[in-house]
Amino acid sequence: MKKRAAALCGTAAVLAGMVTAVPAGASGGSAAAPVAKLAWKKCATGDYATLQCASLKVPLDHREPNGKKITLALSRVPHTAKKYQGPLLVNPGGPGGSGLTLAGYVASSLPKKVAAQYDVIGFDPRGVGKSKPALNCRPGHFAPVRPNSLPTTAKIEQANLKRARAFADACAKKYASVLPYIDTISAVKDMDALRRALGAKKINYFGYSYGTYLGAVYAKLFPNRVRRAVLDSVVDPTGVWYDDNLQQDQAFNDRHRALMAWIAKNDKTYRLGTDPEKIEAKWYVMRSALAKRPADGKVGASELEDTFLPGGYYNGYWPYLAEAFAAFVNKKNDDPLVEAYENFGAVDAAGDNGYSVYTSVQCRDAGWPRDWAEWRDDNWAVYEKAPFMTWNNAWYNAPCAFWPTKSLDPVDVSNTALPPVLIFQATDDAATPYEGGVVTHHLLRGSSLVVEQGGGNHGITLSGNACLDKRLAAYLTDGTVPRGHGEADAVCEKNPDPRPLSTKGASASSRGSTLHGLLGFRG
Repeated sequence: MKKRAAALCGTAAVLAGMVTAVPAGASGGSAAAPVAKLAWKKCATGDYATLQCASLKVPLDHREPNGKKITLALSRVPHTAKKYQGPLLVNPGGPGGSGLTLAGYVASSLPKKVAAQYDVIGFDPRGVGKSKPALNCRPGHFAPVRPNSLPTTAKIEQANLKRARAFADACAKKYASVLPYIDTISAVKDMDALRRALGAKKINYFGYSYGTYLGAVYAKLFPNRVRRAVLDSVVDPTGVWYDDNLQQDQAFNDRHRALMAWIAKNDKTYRLGTDPEKIEAKWYVMRSALAKRPADGKVGASELEDTFLPGGYYNGYWPYLAEAFAAFVNKKNDDPLVEAYENFGAVDAAGDNGYSVYTSVQCRDAGWPRDWAEWRDDNWAVYEKAPFMTWNNAWYNAPCAFWPTKSLDPVDVSNTALPPVLIFQATDDAATPYEGGVVTHHLLRGSSLVVEQGGGNHGITLSGNACLDKRLAAYLTDGTVPRGHGEADAVCEKNPDPRPLSTKGASASSRGSTLHGLLGFRG
């Protein structure tokens, strides 16, 4: 397919042009602070009865192991089998995603015989959730109704720039002493402190989305501490983070059009027509109407984009989004749209925290243009081909143009010192486009790539695809990886697309919807 060809042709050039610098003080051999033994306590939930919790103090600045400390929140589902394979650290991505509940989800979703052999360890990375301090730069930053994301006038552009600058300024004011240490490398060193606190010589790792980059950087800094690693829905490590976000825009546009095509196939239910292009045009008419008159004073043009963005991550949301779209167009009823926004698009306090960490990590990890003219030119150029999310995504990341800390250099994650790493990637993933999985496969020598052909969901293991889950279980059982002769070492077909809610068997996979709720959006 075209995506595969493009990825293969581009790999050599990408590898030749990679940034190879590792920031000062980033060496895995730096002095390590002593760690205390973890005190695990029961923190069971209705869904995860064996979940335990603990906390770990780590240096704010790992170059000063005896300096100021911060606290990481941890969770665990302990092993029960005689055959113990060590800790399995799990991360849901973000950056800014909480991993505490993910431990319970992973332990309960893996085959019992496999999960029983691991201590499945979740953690809130520095700044996130129950870790302290937890960042919340500007509560209510996403409160509706925001300015129209499409900057068709200087006034609209300035209103969005004002918001972005205000967020960066608020972070600088509240967390000046912390922001220089909210980054991927610091989080990786926290993970190694956790390894030592667990008393493990090596860790097993399972990361989704941004968690794949976190795992790859850990493997670069601590290659001899990796026993097994699973990377699902892979960030392109050569594009962090400005280029990666521009690449997302085209992929999300393709995924939005896939939704339009699905609605066309189900015209008997939605009555929006059988031509995907004409249906898409109706969506943009809806957007224009909401820009002028937000639904219930809550859902303007930007909030509409927020509402439909999750459909790019997970097609289990398509029936709900299609119903809201159809009700607005055919019945002039915006109640389902407001409900969809509240379920999928609205940002709560946890979302404010996640966004604060997201910006703090991405703005610190790598360089961003500081001249807004460059952002303007690049995003208008992408918008001409991919209008759905380009400017919404640009404003989401725009605080990085004004960020108060200097940027580090990206880490070259290429690695020849690892055991086989297992990579999972869907061909039509929007949040982490397919090419990222291919590039990472080439960078990690000896890795194996399992492709979900035609799949567009983000986070594809443990969400209902038996073929993928069989590969995952085999790897965690005894390290087995597939070995192919082409670009992919193994290929699994995607699961069928969802059905409209009014049809038999329409409900989305409960596993899929639960997982995507834990992974969140924006990476």
